[in-house]
Amino acid sequence: MSFPEASPRRFKRAILKLSGEALREPGSTDNISPEIVERIAREVRDALAPGDLQLGIVVGGGNFWRGAAASARGMDRATADYMGMLATVMNSLAIQGSLEHHGVSCVVQSAIEMKNVADTFIRRKAERHLDQGRVVIFAAGTGSPFFSTDTTAALRASEMGADVVFKATMVDGVYDSDPKKNPSAKRYARVNFHECISQQLKVMDSTAFSLCMDNHIPIVVFDLAPGGNVTRALRGEPIGTVVSSEETVVA
Repeated sequence: MSFPEASPRRFKRAILKLSGEALREPGSTDNISPEIVERIAREVRDALAPGDLQLGIVVGGGNFWRGAAASARGMDRATADYMGMLATVMNSLAIQGSLEHHGVSCVVQSAIEMKNVADTFIRRKAERHLDQGRVVIFAAGTGSPFFSTDTTAALRASEMGADVVFKATMVDGVYDSDPKKNPSAKRYARVNFHECISQQLKVMDSTAFSLCMDNHIPIVVFDLAPGGNVTRALRGEPIGTVVSSEETVVA
């Protein structure tokens, strides 16, 4: 799927991937900023207003816990990853509460069963919720250790038959090198999946890239911070970098 320069949306179903760290105010000791969560919910509501987009959301847990980092300090990796999955549930509930406050019907489905706080993930039930206009927030990762929430987003997009994955990050797209370390780094307007994998561009992990590549699902990488960017992205406006099977183009 190619993305036009004009604004009309060309997709029906999308997955929005949010990092857990993006929910924390920079420099704050609070794990979740209610103001940031509220802004995201408001922008999602505005994007859904036309009524022609079905949306799933996957959120990370890095504002509470990072399994890989804990494993590097000696903790059992599987245990550390399960703790990270629980962190994503807390973030998912926060987003659900804010979306509902803004009048958006939504449901949290968890890959780890926890009946008192979330529905258990069942693919066909998730599809029905999407068809009925509800936002589905996919919590607890894949339910298995050793997989990132980026891979979860790619997996759920593949299972749901999504047209696109939107990855909201702390940078305004994909660069050929780290723009914080290299002032001459070039940003791509569009970059090929194979190039992302071969050059190890650290926007998503290789498993997520491979899943999207195999299932022909483009990824749009954009900066979450500027106000309105979530709405612009979900409406299909040109933003960030598109990762797809098409030819690479430098911005």
